[in-house]
Amino acid sequence: MRILAVDAATERCSVALLSGEELTGRVAERGPAHAEQILDMVDGVLAEAGVALSMLDGIAASIGPGAFTGIRISVAVAQGLAFGADLPVIPVTTLEALAYQSMQSGAAHALACLDARMGEVYWGCFAADPLKGLVATSAARVGTPDSVVLPAAALTAVARTAGVVYRGIGRGFAAYPALAALPGLHLTPRDREALPDAREFAVLGARRLRNGEGRDPADLSPLYLRDKVALTEAERGVK
Repeated sequence: MRILAVDAATERCSVALLSGEELTGRVAERGPAHAEQILDMVDGVLAEAGVALSMLDGIAASIGPGAFTGIRISVAVAQGLAFGADLPVIPVTTLEALAYQSMQSGAAHALACLDARMGEVYWGCFAADPLKGLVATSAARVGTPDSVVLPAAALTAVARTAGVVYRGIGRGFAAYPALAALPGLHLTPRDREALPDAREFAVLGARRLRNGEGRDPADLSPLYLRDKVALTEAERGVK
């Protein structure tokens, strides 16, 4: 199976190609021309592997949450490539991709958290799954740092006795260090600086395509979680 993955929803953009057992990718800081940058990265990854779009089985697309403009770029690029090559798309969220990084290094449960700006974070809880890679144990949400909680089942007497329950990952923890104090959470310096990578999108996309979860490109929708991109002057205290 060959899956191309694209992500431009956070501070970085990345592209990856899963071709059989081989997984390659490119990562770059998003700049003023990141829409063109990600297309150049797609061309580079495909050329390096000697793979044409027509040889792909599908395209895994980052649908957010994250930066509004970046999400739209991810979705639009995936749709454009998929329409042109008559391919299915597979939506993957940034929180899922982050959590899967933890799963690949042995975590059974993960709390993925990204800085949403404006004093808020995007967050969601996940558990490893042998078939799907991971499953959500809470809905993806946006809110203030003090709204972040682990699922009630994670805080049972048995879970507390076991010690660490959830592994934290994502730059939401770097933006709001107090989140590290959540009971049952384990967090490393590396994990607090983590961002999604297209490699995880590609692997999860392949799993989902095998499970029949591919979609028509026209049905690909962004996951914003909120409908505002900036605080008002009153909210910023501007007089």
